[in-house]
Amino acid sequence: MKKLFASACTSLAMVAAIGAATVPAVANAAPEEVTYLLPAPPNSPAFAPWVLAQHKGYYADENLKVSFIVAKGGVDVAKQIGAGNAVIGGAIGDTPIVVRANGIPVKAIAVLGAGSVTMVAANPAEGIKSLKDLKGKTVTVMSYTDTTYYAFLGSLKTAGLSKTDLQIQAAGPAGVWQVFTAGKSSAFAGVPDWVVNSTDAGAKVELLDNGGFKSMAQAILASDETIKTKPELLKRLVRATLRGMQDIMKDPKAAAADYAAALPAYKGKEASIEATFEMYKKYVYANQKTLGQIDPARMEAVQKFYVSEGIVTKATPINDLFTNQFVGVAK
Repeated sequence: MKKLFASACTSLAMVAAIGAATVPAVANAAPEEVTYLLPAPPNSPAFAPWVLAQHKGYYADENLKVSFIVAKGGVDVAKQIGAGNAVIGGAIGDTPIVVRANGIPVKAIAVLGAGSVTMVAANPAEGIKSLKDLKGKTVTVMSYTDTTYYAFLGSLKTAGLSKTDLQIQAAGPAGVWQVFTAGKSSAFAGVPDWVVNSTDAGAKVELLDNGGFKSMAQAILASDETIKTKPELLKRLVRATLRGMQDIMKDPKAAAADYAAALPAYKGKEASIEATFEMYKKYVYANQKTLGQIDPARMEAVQKFYVSEGIVTKATPINDLFTNQFVGVAK
């Protein structure tokens, strides 16, 4: 394997803690070692399916030894996978639309849920009941290059608004909700984790309808080359990760306890983790007929928006953006 870009990735000590709780792999062969790129540190509940799959031995059941490495966001994950620096990684389902237009040969091979991972939370004291009410308001986002920001722009468009109709402030992954909690912004766009963080800190939150914009949930990405040459490996990785997601859907409370066991920093915070998992279950994971399955119509609708807004310069054939060959495959 090529040496990972030192400037883009950094391994975390917490990964060792996660792996320490893993069930031993089958004894008939040495486990296959895999580097799995994540767009942010795995100590965020957003990555609970991966953490649970590691902690509960689902990767080990597939005779895999997975090491998580953190890149600088989903686009960076895609770039490194496309360059051959890792066989698999995590991002948002929209990410291949962005990178494929720039010649990076990466596809989504599973998406974790039928909903969008991007939510818009507003301060109800300001009378904000819909996206239209955000006109003239200050709204925080993680960054201007993050996929959740693009999804927010898509939602605004359904309400007849553009980014110039309000003040959008990039505040980073912590500041995005902390600025809102401090009363310095009227709303924020981000993942369910941040909604729970803000309510735990005492903020009142009104969740706004996203206007029907079809941004996607978190996704698993792989390169064209790996899809062609290592399909069985990808099948095992997808299957194990989706088992972690399924645990959250079946019993958020039990999954929260397992998550806290995997990451001791969350001991005593199980109630907040459970609340976060309930949000993922309701808004993100639900209504997917086959776990992990990617909807071509949804992918096409999102791409049309990205092209219309100049986020990408050209459309990519839809079948070049994803494959469903690794989902719905029982062991």
